[in-house]
Amino acid sequence: MSKPKQIKLNKQESLTIVWDNGREQSIPLKFLRDETPDAQNKGETILWRHYPAPAKEPDKPGKYEVEKIELVGSYAMSIKWKDGYDYGIYSWDLLQKWGDYFEITESLHQDFEHNHDHEHGHNH
Repeated sequence: MSKPKQIKLNKQESLTIVWDNGREQSIPLKFLRDETPDAQNKGETILWRHYPAPAKEPDKPGKYEVEKIELVGSYAMSIKWKDGYDYGIYSWDLLQKWGDYFEITESLHQDFEHNHDHEHGHNH
């Protein structure tokens, strides 16, 4: 499994991870926060009965701004957000999957625009 060599914040907009295999991936902070992998956020299933997640409070300022990032053992990191929320644990595995996902959506978007330009350029 790859591990990050470097984790950097881009102007409170996204997080870029440079992996030890040389790959570099960026994930939007809003996505990281909205998809926080934790029980409190998603509602827990206990004995097959589903308890809904607690009602969402109105967003506090700083919800999508990172205060600090800490490593959790050798397999994950946690993010503390500026609104005080700090329950999310992001494993390297999960971050790589998300990074892959954004790489794919990015390149699809670019291919689409590239092909689009191409069509107008030539008269056959």
